[in-house]
Amino acid sequence: MAKTSVMLVDDHPLFRQGLRRVSEAQDDIEVIMEVADGAEALRMAKQLAPHVVLMDINLPSMNGLQVTRE
Repeated sequence: MAKTSVMLVDDHPLFRQGLRRVSEAQDDIEVIMEVADGAEALRMAKQLAPHVVLMDINLPSMNGLQVTRE
């Protein structure tokens, strides 16, 4: 079975860590990247093309809504 690739985007490290633990407890999910900044999230999403992006709305540089629009 193919795994769903997930990128986590949040500027709070403890929250990202919790999301990673919950996500990776599932056999069919693979967290491929954690990002703390909106601009970096956009760059990495284009580069890695994850299946799913879990993104905070309030981020440094670009907010989550701006990143999603791009």
